[in-house]
Amino acid sequence: MNRFLLGLLGLVLLIAGGAAVAIGLGYVPQVDRSAPLVPGTEMPPSWVLWVVAAVATVLALLCLRWLFAQVPRRRTTTWRWADEAGATRLSSSTAAVPFTQEVTGYPGVRKVEAELTGPRTAPNLALVVRAHGDADLRGIRRRIDDEGLPRLREALEAPDLRATVEFRVAASKADARVH
Repeated sequence: MNRFLLGLLGLVLLIAGGAAVAIGLGYVPQVDRSAPLVPGTEMPPSWVLWVVAAVATVLALLCLRWLFAQVPRRRTTTWRWADEAGATRLSSSTAAVPFTQEVTGYPGVRKVEAELTGPRTAPNLALVVRAHGDADLRGIRRRIDDEGLPRLREALEAPDLRATVEFRVAASKADARVH
């Protein structure tokens, strides 16, 4: 819904801007481009201009804040192990890939996003599971807790790994295939 409304708003603004350019260049003969936009030639009081400028500035800053919020921020850390055999470096995003592939294979799961954060000795796993509308969410959660997480804890040698799971459910399998 959000993308649709943003696309619709963008289309309306694009059409309005194109119409303004066409009128300004004289491509629309029905509109006199030299006619005033509003009746009268008096300037408004100066405080009106200051209020309009302040509102426009606040609106521009809010739009910039929203725009920056749309940029995904991935904080990947690199974990290091050192022993007599040598040193090992592993990106936390790389460590999560086999786990996400495993969970994606569970029945009813469409897509999985995982992010490992924190130190190697006590990492945190944030998991977003996108599932079909008719999926057994309890069963998926049970498999994650009973099968996936123990293997991940063993592979990372991190028995204190904590996980949070967020489910996002599509309306049905048919709807999920359309998107």
